[in-house]
Amino acid sequence: MNIALLAHDNRKELMVQFCTAYCGILAQHTLCGTSATAMQVSEATGLHVHRFLGFDHGGGQQIAARIAYNEIDLVLCFDDPHAKAVNDDTLYISRLCDQNNIPFASNVATAEMLVLGLARGDLDWRDIVNPKTKPFTS
Repeated sequence: MNIALLAHDNRKELMVQFCTAYCGILAQHTLCGTSATAMQVSEATGLHVHRFLGFDHGGGQQIAARIAYNEIDLVLCFDDPHAKAVNDDTLYISRLCDQNNIPFASNVATAEMLVLGLARGDLDWRDIVNPKTKPFTS
């Protein structure tokens, strides 16, 4: 499965901790993320995370495009609930996930349920609905 990792600046450490805790499960999948999040997760866990541009420099749009083409199977997006304004790209990504039936976690509790379900095979239907002929690449 192709998993996108996104985290607001105030939530990057939380994403790193989450990925560290579930490294064994995530290592079995293909990961991508926006620049700083991907780098921090990769450095902390040793996981290979494909790096897109920074979120505010087009990385959010790059991931959104992958979602629109149904190339992403799961999105973990830890946004800052205390931010004064909702980021338009984050909202767009959430809506694209809804349109394409892509599981989307905006907090650790939901992310944990999805990742544990992923390990059990609960999301294997994504491979049936959307078979992939090649692994996720740049």
